Formats: sequence, C-alpha cells, structure tokens
Amino acid sequence: MRKNIVAGNWKMNTTLPEGLALAKGLNEALKGKSTNCDVVIGTPFTHLACIADAIDTGKIGVAAENCADKDKGAYTGEVSAAMVASTGAKYVILGHSERRAYYGETPETLKDKVKLALANNLTPIFCIGEVLEEREAGKHFEVVDQQIEGSLFDLSTEDFGKLVIAYEPVWAIGTGKTATAAQAQEIHAYIRKTIAKKYGETVADDMSILYGGSCNADNAKELFANPDVDGGLIGGASLSVEKFMPIIEAFD
Repeated sequence: MRKNIVAGNWKMNTTLPEGLALAKGLNEALKGKSTNCDVVIGTPFTHLACIADAIDTGKIGVAAENCADKDKGAYTGEVSAAMVASTGAKYVILGHSERRAYYGETPETLKDKVKLALANNLTPIFCIGEVLEEREAGKHFEVVDQQIEGSLFDLSTEDFGKLVIAYEPVWAIGTGKTATAAQAQEIHAYIRKTIAKKYGETVADDMSILYGGSCNADNAKELFANPDVDGGLIGGASLSVEKFMPIIEAFD
C-alpha cells in the first residue's frame, strides 16, 4: 500500500557530533507522537552507523545519500550497497540531481545502483526531475519519462514495487522557487500514469511519489493535500528539528 513519507536529505552538511545531535533531537521530538507519515533521514556515510544506533529506527528510517554501482573491489573511496545495509540503514537516495549534474551519473550507472540496492534489501528513493531550461521548453514530461525508463524499466514488477520515487524540479532546489501545488500534482499524476502503462494500475497506485523542491513548513500542507503527492524529500529544512517537524506534521 502507498505510504506517506517525509524524508530529509542532509547532503554534505553536519559533522558527526552535529549530525548525532540533530538525529537525537528529532528522535526526542517524535517520542510519544503518532505521525501520519513515515519519517526518514538521509545522512552522510560517516554518520550512518552511529545514528542508526542512537535513534529509534522503528520511528525514523535511516538513508544513505548514495551508493556505488559496484558490488565490491578496488574502488577506492566508494561505498557499496552492502556496506550501507550493514550500518542499519534501510534506504538509499539514488539519482539526485546533484549527483547527475556534478558527478556525471548516467541512466546506466543508476540502473546498476538500483539493482545493487535492492539486492541488499535497501529501499531506493529514486530521484527524477527537470532543470529550468527543460521546464521552460515544455520538456518536463519527456525528461521524467526518459529518467524512469532509462534506469528502472528493466526491473521486475516485484522489484519496481519496492521503490520510492522523488520528483525534484531542479529549478526549485535551493532557489526559493517552488512548483505550485497544481504543478506538483500535474507532474506527479503524469509520473504515476507512466508507471501504470508499464507495470499496471495497482503498482502505480501503491507507489509513493515524493515532492523534492523547496518544500517547507509554509507550503507542505498544500503540497501534500494533492492526491498524487505522497510526501517530500526535504533538503535545507531537514537540518533543523524546528523546521523539519512542521513538515512531518503537515500530514496530521
């Protein structure tokens, strides 16, 4: 069944002590509360094991922000899906626009990462979305189609159903711009329709599709009220318990 999810993506922020304090603060804020969404925090690799040990992972899921496209071997500096899973993390963010833009991640690379994540019982939060030029040229539907088909459509129906999709309008990340609730609903509905054509209505209806573009306490409730927006992948606002909690509570 489809889940509401609010996932934080810390990116390259917080030292280990700072990250532990942030995770413990969120853990404390959620203690004794029932939420209408699953809560996930994506932390730097260096933090994963310590944070997974320090919080109630029944209440807060832990995600890596990436993993390697290789199983193991002589790949200095890389971190495999198996390594991520061994820390207690249950999720991995893959295909984020920053990874695509700055580190040249291709559909083929991401296809391998997704398969390795699934093989190690991690839930991929797979990111798709267009840049400003593509949006202004009216190519946003075409772009998300290509990103989904290029990396995910080789998966079996069973494996595809284990994914979470995160739509991130790249033009609205860290710019202060946000897609309107209507724009978010339009493209989320389109993504679900694309999935339904390949894997059927049931898989599409059960898929959680998150919005990832400058979501905050002021706009979360309106965005999440859309029938095809199942939560958010939150950047800057996830670095503060005071800013992150109202987004989680937008589902109440």
